[in-house]
Amino acid sequence: MKALVYHGPGRRAWEDVPDPVIIDPTDAIVRVDAVTICGTDLHILKGDVPEVTPGRVLGHEAVGTVIAVGSAVRSVKEEDRVLVSCITACGTCRYCRDAQSGQCLGGGGWILGHLIDGTQAEFVRVPFADNSTHRVPDGVADEQMVLLADILPTSYEVGVLNGKVRPADVVAIIGAGPIGLAAVLTSRLYSPGHIVVVDVADARLDAALKFGADTVINSARQDPREVIDELTDGLGADVAMEAVGISETFEQAVRLARPGGHVANIGVHGGPATLHLEQIWGKNLTITTGLVDAYSTPTLINLVASRHLDTSAMITHRFSMDEFEDAYRVFSSPGDTGALKVLLTPSRG
Repeated sequence: MKALVYHGPGRRAWEDVPDPVIIDPTDAIVRVDAVTICGTDLHILKGDVPEVTPGRVLGHEAVGTVIAVGSAVRSVKEEDRVLVSCITACGTCRYCRDAQSGQCLGGGGWILGHLIDGTQAEFVRVPFADNSTHRVPDGVADEQMVLLADILPTSYEVGVLNGKVRPADVVAIIGAGPIGLAAVLTSRLYSPGHIVVVDVADARLDAALKFGADTVINSARQDPREVIDELTDGLGADVAMEAVGISETFEQAVRLARPGGHVANIGVHGGPATLHLEQIWGKNLTITTGLVDAYSTPTLINLVASRHLDTSAMITHRFSMDEFEDAYRVFSSPGDTGALKVLLTPSRG
């Protein structure tokens, strides 16, 4: 089969690799019908994730069709259309039983495209298939479903739920990329009073308004704290979410939060950030970090199937799989291309 293979920082190739096979009785083999690229893949290619070794097939988000299952698989069968979750769950370890599958001790967690071959391929082996795939409801398109593999549950769990968004809250989201926009969508489920989105790219701020933000701020031209102070009588945001993954935006999120507020870090950080305890020790802040656990995926699937969440506008560019190089180029240059998420489907012919 063909797959997108990592060959060290800055190097990747769409090339021939062996077809995946059933290794454990809990495995499924899935033919990939739709796949996307994540910002985490860009971090890998920058060398920020040293656990990813040369030769690894990248990717952890896909929708596909089951073509084979191991003898112990019970919840899916051949020909089922499934979402492949970014998190693999053994289902029996301490963390999985506590709905923290991102920390799975039984051979799961974030392993696809990280510790084992991933989804940016024609076929993928999915361990613990009963717990790590979800059947696609009738009437839900691949391009809607694929966004539930990672960015929707990540933003919802690590941003909205960890941040304790409540009705009437002022929510500040720093970063209007796909994760930030998904945080806008899922924050709205809790009826916040005002959603403020901060970025430096006007095109992404325009997208944030379309996804439901009330106010957008280009921080290259305006101080976000001034705007949030006007909304909150100088207190600060009830919830500040960091959705970029650099030290400056994390520190900005801490500055924007009110005393007693929540700072939810969603972004993937490839370097250190300073926690200014000398300035914030008395603010009673709650600061959370997290890797998605994907426990919310069934809920989000139901919301998409019932049309309470519409994710389709997140897909801005479409490619065939033999155009992976073009897809990466477009996705990695959003300021020039306007890309949010890219969708790749099997190559024609």
